[in-house]
Amino acid sequence: MIDLHIHTTYSDGDKNITEILKMCENKKLEYISITDHNTVKQYEDEALKNNNIFSGKVIKGVELNAVFQNKNIEILGYNIEPNIINEWCQKYYSSQKLKEQQEICYRRLLDICDKQGLKYDESQIIKPKSTGYVEISIYEELMKHKENYKILGEFTESLGVFFRKGLANPESIYFVNRIEFRPKYKEVIDIIHKSGGKAFLAHPFEYKFKDTMEFINNLREEKELDGIECFHPSANQEQRNILIDYTKNNNLYISGGSDYHGSSKPDIEIGVGRGDLSISKEILNWLYV
Repeated sequence: MIDLHIHTTYSDGDKNITEILKMCENKKLEYISITDHNTVKQYEDEALKNNNIFSGKVIKGVELNAVFQNKNIEILGYNIEPNIINEWCQKYYSSQKLKEQQEICYRRLLDICDKQGLKYDESQIIKPKSTGYVEISIYEELMKHKENYKILGEFTESLGVFFRKGLANPESIYFVNRIEFRPKYKEVIDIIHKSGGKAFLAHPFEYKFKDTMEFINNLREEKELDGIECFHPSANQEQRNILIDYTKNNNLYISGGSDYHGSSKPDIEIGVGRGDLSISKEILNWLYV
């Protein structure tokens, strides 16, 4: 079993490298990739450099934000050279830039909440470190007030729904426009390839596009992908099969992972997602190509 999509405290996960390695060892995973958002500094961590915890193999990976057709998406890079990716990330994701972006999005979302008549106690909103999403803390505070539920409607279902269909949706009144800070899709693919890696579209069905497969076709016309993340908790079995068939018909590779974050996604477990991933290492035919 493998898990090629895991987050740690180097981005928006709540477990450190040591804790993640222990969890993966307990699960008896054979291959893993720690794919923190917009950084590869996790691979400088002593626990990973001098790994004596996890007996499986670690594929160096990253999850990079990108913009295509005014939509925010994520691209997974595998078998990358960390130094090249980290140097490039400073252009968009230095500590100072992230701090500035966080403050802008904080004020934007609170202004939106005020306009919508949502109740919150600002003193209870804890801003995360610069790499974290302040929107998460705001959402958690909004959920404490039952009178907000009627106003928010479907967004009360989960943080994921609020993020994808609200915060990241240009057509939503809750859109905070983080895409203005993001690099273009083509540039992200290019830097992954420059680093010697392979680029995979992360969790296609999580974006809630009207036509997911058409969107993938449009992406590939702009710049070809190496593969698609077919196994992910956001896709049911039917959707996984659609993606797998698509990769076979278009000579693309397959990846998959739990997208583990910890407490912010309490129903997601390393290695198995919501219990049914169990991804085989057989999909790693691309690893040494």
